[in-house]
Amino acid sequence: MNKTELTAKIAESAGLSKVDAKKALDATLAAIVEAVKAGDKVTLIGFGTFAVTKRDARKGINPQTKKTISIPAKKVVKFKAGADLAL
Repeated sequence: MNKTELTAKIAESAGLSKVDAKKALDATLAAIVEAVKAGDKVTLIGFGTFAVTKRDARKGINPQTKKTISIPAKKVVKFKAGADLAL
C-alpha cells in the first residue's frame, strides 16, 4: 500500500474527502518526524513505538575492494511493533 492508497482508505473509513484525509495523514507524519528528530519517543498504543537509538562506530569491509573501512557512529530511528500490529 502506498501513500495514495492509504489516503483513500482513510478517507473511506473516516467519511472524509481525500483532500482532508491527505491533510490529516501529512500532519500526523510531520508531527511524528518532528518529535523523533527532537529525540523524543513516539508511542501509538497498540500500533507501535518510534524511537531514536545510537549506532556505535564499527569496522566494515568494502565488498568491491575487500579493504577494511571505518563506519562512523550515527543515530537511527527504530520502530517496535505494538500488540495490535504484531503478526
